[in-house]
Amino acid sequence: MAEVVIVDHREQAGELAAHAIRSLIEQQPDAVLGLATGSTPLPVYQALARSLEASPLDVSAVRGFALDEYVGLPEGHPESYRAVITREVVEPLGFTPSLVHLPGYNSPAIETAGANYERDITDAGGIDLQILGIGSTGHIGFNEPGSSFASLTRIKTLTEQTRRDNARFFDSIDDVPRHCLTQGLGTILRARHLVLLAFGEGKADAIAAAVEGPLTASQPGSAIQLHPHVTVLVDEAAASKLKNADYYRYTWANRPGRASSESRPRYRFTSSTPTALKRNRVVSAASSASHPGDAETGNTVTGRTVRRPARSTTRP
Repeated sequence: MAEVVIVDHREQAGELAAHAIRSLIEQQPDAVLGLATGSTPLPVYQALARSLEASPLDVSAVRGFALDEYVGLPEGHPESYRAVITREVVEPLGFTPSLVHLPGYNSPAIETAGANYERDITDAGGIDLQILGIGSTGHIGFNEPGSSFASLTRIKTLTEQTRRDNARFFDSIDDVPRHCLTQGLGTILRARHLVLLAFGEGKADAIAAAVEGPLTASQPGSAIQLHPHVTVLVDEAAASKLKNADYYRYTWANRPGRASSESRPRYRFTSSTPTALKRNRVVSAASSASHPGDAETGNTVTGRTVRRPARSTTRP
């Protein structure tokens, strides 16, 4: 079951997620982050930037893999996710640019971009903490309704609703690309910790379906129910259609480790994954022939398993 935290405002959610990221980096200086874009994760990056400014921490070895990237935008376009990640994550946080990757960054051919990205994630040891938003269609990443729960990084066609939702970042909807490269639901589910954020009434249906609805490809966000360590951070509006909202509030207020005298939440998530398992978790890599991909692209991929190597606090 996901750990659902209902907050008063998005800034509080950002502080909670930023605290989790900072704690991870303090323990693992070369931590691997899964990076989301859009307006939803901005409070996370902003809170982390404030934390790093107030109490500096070496983040030069942190690695990052973006969830997705548009296909067809000219190089240097300000709304390409390469530009967005650079502007909103790499520069304000002080990450090393060469260690932050996007789908397609190392693939001269679009046909091999997905398999290459999967291999790079696996070679990095897998993603330690994946930041997620959720779209009004229920998509996470750009995995639109109908996406396979086993899908890996591949080309997807965006729904018209998603294009309308994203048109606010462009001059008009006609400028919004119709295709993207996105991590698959299977890729996302291999991350060791998922942190999903959602704000506003417009996300209430998608959150209710993801957290409490049936497990179905018609609601890609429901895939989080398959993961052993998920934290969902939502404001009151986004939580408005959760049937068990009172229970989520109760469990957060009475979570283990919180002192009874605390007047406000301690910025700490519970962990359902033992430390030893986190270090040695088996992760799958993409190649080309075993798990079926989405019918739309006809991609097929294979899983091979590797154990994450022991971490070093210094880069080679």
